[in-house]
Amino acid sequence: MKVMIIGSGGREHAIATSVSKSKKVDKIYCAPGNAGIAKIAECVDIPVMEFDKQVAFAKENAIDFVIVGPDDPLVAGCVDAFEEAGIKVFGPRSNAAIIEGSKAFSKDLMKKYDIPTAAYENFDNAEDALAYLENASFPIVLKADGLALGKGVLICKNLEEAKAGVKEIMLDKHFGSAGNRMVIEEFMTGREVSVLAFCDGTTIKTMTSAQDHKRAKDGDQGLNTGGMGTFSPSPFYTEEIAAFCQKEIYDKTMAAMKAEGRDFVGVLFTGLMLTDKGPKVLEYNARFGDPEAQVVLPRMKNDIIDVMEACVEGRLDQIDLQFEDNAAVCVVLASDGYPVSYEKGFPISGLDKFEDKDGYYVFHAGTKFAGEGADKKIVTNGGRVLGVTAKGSDLKEARANAYEATKLIEFDNKYMRNDIGKAIDEA
Repeated sequence: MKVMIIGSGGREHAIATSVSKSKKVDKIYCAPGNAGIAKIAECVDIPVMEFDKQVAFAKENAIDFVIVGPDDPLVAGCVDAFEEAGIKVFGPRSNAAIIEGSKAFSKDLMKKYDIPTAAYENFDNAEDALAYLENASFPIVLKADGLALGKGVLICKNLEEAKAGVKEIMLDKHFGSAGNRMVIEEFMTGREVSVLAFCDGTTIKTMTSAQDHKRAKDGDQGLNTGGMGTFSPSPFYTEEIAAFCQKEIYDKTMAAMKAEGRDFVGVLFTGLMLTDKGPKVLEYNARFGDPEAQVVLPRMKNDIIDVMEACVEGRLDQIDLQFEDNAAVCVVLASDGYPVSYEKGFPISGLDKFEDKDGYYVFHAGTKFAGEGADKKIVTNGGRVLGVTAKGSDLKEARANAYEATKLIEFDNKYMRNDIGKAIDEA
């Protein structure tokens, strides 16, 4: 079969790598893809938000199955466009992707269906938000309602910071239209865990757990980013916690979305906080996490196309989802200055050292080709450039392997956190 993947980041490279191992797949296209994906797929220069062009290409090339990776096209209706054209596609429709597209929607859903989450209030204007903060307890969390590339969340230690946050989100529109509405939420403490799950609208089956590191600098300092690294599984996500979450969070979420006429088909990402009062939902995403996909998918035993087809066809209950009994750690190599300002266009060396290196992966996030012929090379083209992933028999071995592997790759302006998975040492 012919498969087309929509997207251009590390998540899509991880998806493409899994798809390339499927016995069902003869040809992979990726729109628009990147320099790493180009090694296993034919990259097509169609932007992720140009649905008409994507559908036309799929028809012209007899694409059998489409996988939509990023949040923006999912929320905007990319899946709907392919379905209307009669093309089989994996991902939630727009009316279901709203679970990520609007934090106010997801919080209201959790309140209505008794799914454990932090106390909150939604605001449509800055004046009401500022008035509410006058009597609030601190620290407190401010969230832009819409999509903000994983960066629209501010943790404010006091009233002064919170007022500045309201200005940043709602008045200065630092996150664009995502800040037209805002959620103010109680600050929760505990261990964070990310759990991805395959969904067919009725059945939800979780993958192995993971934990992301959002802050730019060591010790969880600095600004929020799209993710500086991750590890899987989380030693804090016990069988007891998993059983509670399945019953009180995942199953309830599937049932809630169905009751609202928004059947969720695709991957549901649930960000959890393991509080002293039990697990609570921090956020939902309507797709594979990035970089969580880079440590979860390499550990999956199943043929990914088998699982995705079962989701689309409503027979996920027949799939025995299995993962390797090991661990994986991903360290993101970024451009120094990310997520604010950074230079790009620097040649990358060492990528060839990972070819045929079992248990090691380099997932391209911000790369492109430059030059022609013999001068053609791969250069940096983003804030997050590469995700270096390594497996190990346990988390400590995987972490050591991943950091050793980062030494094989060089480019000017290379930056990374040096404490990804440090929580492992405390487990």
